[in-house]
Amino acid sequence: MANPLNQLQAQLLKAGLVKTDQIRKAAQQTRDVARRSPAPDPAAEQLRQAQQRKADSDRAHNRQQQDQRERKAQAAQIRQLIESQRLDRSGGEAAYQFIEAGKIRKIHLHEAQRVQVVKGMLAVVRQGRNFELVPPATAHKIAERDPTLVLVLNVESKAQAQAAPDPYADYPVPDDLMW
Repeated sequence: MANPLNQLQAQLLKAGLVKTDQIRKAAQQTRDVARRSPAPDPAAEQLRQAQQRKADSDRAHNRQQQDQRERKAQAAQIRQLIESQRLDRSGGEAAYQFIEAGKIRKIHLHEAQRVQVVKGMLAVVRQGRNFELVPPATAHKIAERDPTLVLVLNVESKAQAQAAPDPYADYPVPDDLMW
């Protein structure tokens, strides 16, 4: 079977679109290109592989730097949230104890703040080495970024909210009851 390229060349010659000199030049050029293609050079191959390894390590290093920048930005966002939303608890006399990293920690709050923490109306979060009080909405935002910083966020369960009704709620207790 004849080469398809030769058939095409024959058709082009027949149609008068090319001359035989042009066909010979094209064939010569393809032979020259095939001869001139460099033989695989081991040194050049090693250089290419070294460049590839360097590019891979640079990409990995850039990824690490980008991750580090994202962590710093996230920490700055958390710090800003806490500083802008924290509640003043100076002068608090009521102690509130909670567990952090397997240890019992204690902070002093005002009695009203302690009650609000117990009911879930306030949350305790860590900022550096200190503990701060923030509203629950802020605590949820912090937990989205880093859940380990939210130490106490009491959520009233629906089971507690819908506890069984007191069967004696309709019966008043007399004030003059003597025991």
